[in-house]
Amino acid sequence: MAVAARAGFAARGLIYVLVSVIALQIAFGDDSGGQQADRGGALGELAGKPFGSVMLWIVGIALAGMALWRLSEAVFGAPGPNGTKLTKRASNAGRFVFYIFVSYSVLSYAAGDRGSGSGSSDRKTDDVTALILKWPGGQWLVGTAGVVVVIAGLWIAVQAVRKKFRDELRTSAMSRRAQQFTDFFGVTGGAARGIVFAVAGVFALIAAVQHQPGKAKGMDDTLRSFRDLPAGPWLLALIALGLAAFGVFSWCNARWREV
Repeated sequence: MAVAARAGFAARGLIYVLVSVIALQIAFGDDSGGQQADRGGALGELAGKPFGSVMLWIVGIALAGMALWRLSEAVFGAPGPNGTKLTKRASNAGRFVFYIFVSYSVLSYAAGDRGSGSGSSDRKTDDVTALILKWPGGQWLVGTAGVVVVIAGLWIAVQAVRKKFRDELRTSAMSRRAQQFTDFFGVTGGAARGIVFAVAGVFALIAAVQHQPGKAKGMDDTLRSFRDLPAGPWLLALIALGLAAFGVFSWCNARWREV
């Protein structure tokens, strides 16, 4: 499972770095290629590189490995004193489901299904929100989901700033410089990722209150919303660099994560 986990972290890091590159292009108006700053856009960017098709299969398989590792931690417990707690197992079970979905979307894209390509996160967010808003009590469900995502985003950011990620790293095997390097990218990347999650949650709340599914935003539209603020291009660039930092932090996990 160790190899599967490390490969998964490496693949996750690559996706975040590619999303960051696209977001930087959007920040300063270079959007002529029409790429979206989401997972689908990252896959499209990767597909256009030499050996891109092969890389897509590798990334998809690596993410499937990440899913299996999360499943093993849900079933058998994770390393550390809190690894066998019910909350930790439930969290890993949720991550297993998430990475199964992500792996499937990447492998589908590699097999030629471009429905998971650029802009897919925005389309799916609109479609799911519109469907739920039609249900009885749908506004409450969407609103509750928005609150949960906001809280999750803030929690991710705060945990990153508190450097809680150290608890899951083999710090005894790291040099002081490696620890400083990982701390910088862990704090910066985790904070940026948490902010993006929290803002997406706010848009879900707005969609619920106004009963307008189009107000909910996927990752691409959420990132573009930063560009519309005062000093927006620079703010989006800052967030993009933060997401790139999270990608680098993922690579640090591939090297030093306790698995």
